Amino acid sequence: MNTITEIRKDFPILSRTVKGKQLVYLDNGATTQKPKQVIDTIEKYYSFENSNIHRGVHTLSQEATTKYENARTTIQNFIGAGKNEEIIFTKGTTDSINLIASSFGKKHLKKGDEIIISAMEHHSNIVPWQMICEENEAVLKVIPINKKGELIIEELEKLVNSKTKLIAVNHISNTLGTINPIERIIALAHQNDALILIDAAQSIAHTPINVVDLDVDFLVFSGHKMFGPTGIGVLYGKEALLNDLPPYQGGGDMIKEVTFEKTTYNCLPHKFEAGTPNIVGGIGLASAIDYIEKIGFETILKQEEILLNYGTQELLTIDGLRIIGTADKKTSVISFVIEGIHPFDIGTIIDQLGIAVRTGHHCTQPLMNFFEIPGTIRASFAFYNTKEEIDILVKGLKRAINMLL
Repeated sequence: MNTITEIRKDFPILSRTVKGKQLVYLDNGATTQKPKQVIDTIEKYYSFENSNIHRGVHTLSQEATTKYENARTTIQNFIGAGKNEEIIFTKGTTDSINLIASSFGKKHLKKGDEIIISAMEHHSNIVPWQMICEENEAVLKVIPINKKGELIIEELEKLVNSKTKLIAVNHISNTLGTINPIERIIALAHQNDALILIDAAQSIAHTPINVVDLDVDFLVFSGHKMFGPTGIGVLYGKEALLNDLPPYQGGGDMIKEVTFEKTTYNCLPHKFEAGTPNIVGGIGLASAIDYIEKIGFETILKQEEILLNYGTQELLTIDGLRIIGTADKKTSVISFVIEGIHPFDIGTIIDQLGIAVRTGHHCTQPLMNFFEIPGTIRASFAFYNTKEEIDILVKGLKRAINMLL
């Protein structure tokens, strides 16, 4: 197995400098860096393989189609789906959630029905449900959290009832790092004849997921958060459920036959993939999955646990620093505030030291309101990060505090 030092060499950007300092990239919750394997795959496609897919009889089109559809199978195997038709390519997690909200809402949501989300959701798993509930006069309910940043599952048990049509929750909070008990939530949904959507954007690169073992109805994630390209994402759905839903968008590739009188729709997965897709995005995502599997989740989980524990320990040595999100089960995200200092000011100063963290509300404004703070400083780790980088972060924070207080 490669050492972390050797693994870091796979990521060209980690060798660059920022403001004359060695880059310390701790913003992986926003997007991960790309290994050379993925970069090479993208360059090769545009240099030697570029063609539109499906229906082309020429060699380039057939080669591109094969690679794109093989990428679908790679993703199917990665998440343990039963069929590759259950893998729908989208623009990303947000697009996937909007697809389900729109199609499910159009077919199954009526006045008085209920959708349940949680208090720790990203805006992309709040706003689409608000929109479809408003449109259909349905009711949106929210699972509350405690001060540690954990879902209060007992309250969910009170919320779910015969009117509940779907529960949509994240697997891991992008702001808190909390790992939610999705197995229990999925079981609870199904016990009440409700469907379940899991937002796996923050978990897909950190822990193995098997959709069949979970018995999840819908699972969504983005390529750019798992070392792949931006602009590509995945919606997994059970075949019967996807067949039942109407198309999300109309156009090319999602049709069987078009006349001015009537259009018939294509079969899965193409029914939900209108227009020319992000071909290189799908192929690049498959390359990223190959890379993850080469590294192995055993290595990923071990290194990220080391970073989470060490980072928590070292950050808590800073006077006035408070960690937001102290769940018993967490992944490699540490959000924190420093008494008397706005997160933006900290982020701006440590950027001068080459340190990249995320500051603000992280698209979780209701969560910030719950904790009564304007935002946090968030350090989010990937397996290529090191203890030495955490030391640089801590030193940089202390320097910033001395300048600002």
